[in-house]
Amino acid sequence: MSDNQTLVYKKKKKKFKVFPIVNAILFIIIACAIMIPIYKVIITSIDAYSSYDFRWLPQKFSWGGYRAIITRSNLYHPFLISVITTIIGTFVGLLVVTLGGYVLIQWEMPGRNFFAYMLLFTMIFDGGMIPKFLVIKQLGLINTLWAVILPMAINVYNLVLMRNFFEGIPESLFEAAQIDGCSPMGIFFKIVLPLSKAALASIGLMFAVSFWNDYTNFKLYINKNNLYNFQIQLRSMVVDSDIPNDGAVNPTTISNAATIVAILPFMIIYPFCQKYFVQGVNVGAVKE
Repeated sequence: MSDNQTLVYKKKKKKFKVFPIVNAILFIIIACAIMIPIYKVIITSIDAYSSYDFRWLPQKFSWGGYRAIITRSNLYHPFLISVITTIIGTFVGLLVVTLGGYVLIQWEMPGRNFFAYMLLFTMIFDGGMIPKFLVIKQLGLINTLWAVILPMAINVYNLVLMRNFFEGIPESLFEAAQIDGCSPMGIFFKIVLPLSKAALASIGLMFAVSFWNDYTNFKLYINKNNLYNFQIQLRSMVVDSDIPNDGAVNPTTISNAATIVAILPFMIIYPFCQKYFVQGVNVGAVKE
């Protein structure tokens, strides 16, 4: 056998590696541990005779649980509150992190490092629940949706991700824009934002999920029933057994249907944003 043939043979011969197999098995187990409870909730939500036992298929298929949720008029307003806070909160959150991240990449700005360290300091040391409540109260935001939106919109972790993403934009683009007479805000709107669609989509999705699933802030800062969101109402249905029961459908079926309705919007949205989510988080989190 010649030297060239030996070299080709060595290239074709692959070493057996244990790690990829173990890694695949581990992630399959983790995926099953995550999906089986979700599958159980889905099956129970369409089973008229649902129980706490695990079933692979419904004993009697029925849309009664979803029908009970959709036709219950007192769920419409909390659902609308969740939609409003999610849309406004995501917009405000993206506005804060994009402007904040853009400011922190201005190398000539006096005190840039000081402000960056102060923001990072808040990620390590948190004031706590009571100081936050007192601040919200002194600002007069109790029983307003801004008490829920503003604390979650100011997210330092997302701001750092956005800043790292902005730092990955070639500096030559900024210099070329400055030579052409573009102002700092012009550079932000005409260059930075158009190149940051992946980061905006991924961080916006994280904001939206946080606002949609928010329960704690509504419980702390909201005392009016007409300002409660869908998660508060869902908790009342599941935990406090505040479930409409006409005898045709098991209350457990209705509570599981309410859970699926709560997670359904982002189950639909996420597949469309997945590629931006992965790309945005990777670029924003890895510093070259």
